[in-house]
Amino acid sequence: MVLGSVFAVLFYLAAIILVIGVASRGARYAQTPAPLVIPTTPAPLTRTGVAARMAREVVFFESLFKGSKWTWLFGWLFHFGMVVALARHLRYFTEPVWWWVAMIQWIGIYAGMAMFVGLTGLWARRLLVDRVRYISALSDHLMLLLLLAIAGSGLVMKYVQHTDIVSLKAFTVGLVTLDWQPLPADGPLLIHLSLVIALMLIFPFSKLLHAPGVFFSPTRNMRDTPREHRHIAPWARDLPGAGPDRS
Repeated sequence: MVLGSVFAVLFYLAAIILVIGVASRGARYAQTPAPLVIPTTPAPLTRTGVAARMAREVVFFESLFKGSKWTWLFGWLFHFGMVVALARHLRYFTEPVWWWVAMIQWIGIYAGMAMFVGLTGLWARRLLVDRVRYISALSDHLMLLLLLAIAGSGLVMKYVQHTDIVSLKAFTVGLVTLDWQPLPADGPLLIHLSLVIALMLIFPFSKLLHAPGVFFSPTRNMRDTPREHRHIAPWARDLPGAGPDRS
């Protein structure tokens, strides 16, 4: 029970830091001035077009596909696998399990493999491509190593050393309901959970913030209308000579 209490406190602490950190960064992004209209062209002229472009970027990584097919392949495998694996993990926090979570359990197994393959390819790119290796910092390698370790330890629990799923679910449901339960003292499970906690603590202060940050990127969320409308940043509207804002 002591082990479960320690991990419960760590999870609550990590969750608080994650939520507050991401929210504060999001607020900072939203308040950052964008004095120029700088969408990457060709860009849409309407808000509907901007929304469609953003959707293609978030779901299909459109610009990355145009830039590098190999990077796109490994990046999409990692992100797709991660999203499905996270959705699959909802079965540990819900009782009864939601119907759509039960439906994706079979694909979730392969999602973990896709995630691991994608991360391996992205790390190999940083090690083997000269121009990418030159601009890669130590933190880039450590972040990829952390994500690989999380995916790898999850696969170990699935195919090598199984854990007590019933006790694990009792622990995770207890986190949600504030009814702490014992945590199985399995090595791979403790490593996996520790790495997840570390990722939650690091996320708000790392380059992984590109996930929410893409929605605040002026090269993606702006319409290409500098000829049709005069654009004035909100902070500059009261300056002398600013004139009317017709954007």
